[in-house]
Amino acid sequence: MSEIKVPDLGESISEGTIYKWLVKEGDTVGQGDVLAELETDKVNLEISAEEDGVISSILRQAGENVAVGEAIGIIGAGTAGAAAPQAADGGKPEAAAAGSDAPAAAAPQAAAPAVPAAPEGAAAGTAALASPGARKLARERGIDLGEVSARDPIGRIAAADVKDHGAARPEAAAPSAPPAAVKPAPAKPAAAGSAPQEDGKAVERKRMSRRRLTIASRLVEAQQTAAMLTTFNEVDMTAILDLRKRRKDAFKEKHDVGLGFMSFFTKAVIGALKAYPLLNAEIDGEDLLIKKYYDIGIAVSAKEGLVVPVVRDADRLSFPEIERRIGELASKARANTLSLPELQGGTFTITNGGVFGSLMSTPILNTPQVGILGMHKIQLRPIALDEERTANRPMMYIALSYDHRIVDGSEAVSFLVKVKELLEDPEALLLEG
Repeated sequence: MSEIKVPDLGESISEGTIYKWLVKEGDTVGQGDVLAELETDKVNLEISAEEDGVISSILRQAGENVAVGEAIGIIGAGTAGAAAPQAADGGKPEAAAAGSDAPAAAAPQAAAPAVPAAPEGAAAGTAALASPGARKLARERGIDLGEVSARDPIGRIAAADVKDHGAARPEAAAPSAPPAAVKPAPAKPAAAGSAPQEDGKAVERKRMSRRRLTIASRLVEAQQTAAMLTTFNEVDMTAILDLRKRRKDAFKEKHDVGLGFMSFFTKAVIGALKAYPLLNAEIDGEDLLIKKYYDIGIAVSAKEGLVVPVVRDADRLSFPEIERRIGELASKARANTLSLPELQGGTFTITNGGVFGSLMSTPILNTPQVGILGMHKIQLRPIALDEERTANRPMMYIALSYDHRIVDGSEAVSFLVKVKELLEDPEALLLEG
């Protein structure tokens, strides 16, 4: 027998939420089989079986928060077919002890202890046979674990057992409650139920995912801790669009990857960061950490929320290498298969709201970074070429949000102008980016 435990999740992650179980009690599993999926602040991880056996007990259910090292299930020895007879055989010694000359009386004696066996085991050793989650829930609800029946064959009480026991208690007490106390009961589900109402209108109550809660917390933290400011500019995308139109087929044929906009923007950002290094820094107490490497985060919209995988050493990568790496990370993000190292340690972030049609926005810093560049929709607009001529040009608004604690306004504006100049002159981008 072995416990299914929450594995080590990395330095910055101490707990997670069980997203779903892929097995049920009684299933036979082999070493390496995936048993459950765990949702963390950043990625979803798989929990695998460490040995062959049968799932004898699931101690924590989907949706419950669990800590690193906590047991969430138990794998017993044997096969699924042998699990039930094993419990039946356990009663035979008691029948034999009653005496061979009274078989009719021995059968009821053996059967009677079989029903309360699990509760008695739980009452005898509550601390040893109750999961941490069950003990915590019992304390919060004022429930005596000795009164809780365990569904686990070995008598271990799970959080679900405590919940079931707690749900049954009000029903038992209801008949003795006076009518005056029963009348307001229908109003209570509106506050804590799954289908509350506001002014008589139905409202769905849906629990936020751990990742969404983390995103919310980090965004609020960024606004509360950084002196965040945003500056804007616009880019004439004519040269890049012409270059892509002329070279995209040859580029695709040679490198087996499409030539998108992100490689141009990544190279332009790197060129600007080299010119204005404080945008590639972070604050550490009273010190500045000015980074001499360029790990560029690329924001990707996934089902569970925005994630920012990191393109490592982007300054050393060619255009096709950047496009290929961004494509791989985006695919992993949408499939929810990113690893923790792929999400940690970026120095600057690029986000593209233009893919959703955004014309202008103010991106929020991805702390502890001090700069983030926002791309937006390309739109034809009339532009004055000189005092006499105008033309419709494909224009894009770009936005730089920065931490004013270490980046002055003049430096932020100059950084954004540098990005604009590099994008409008792809040859300079190739030389400086």
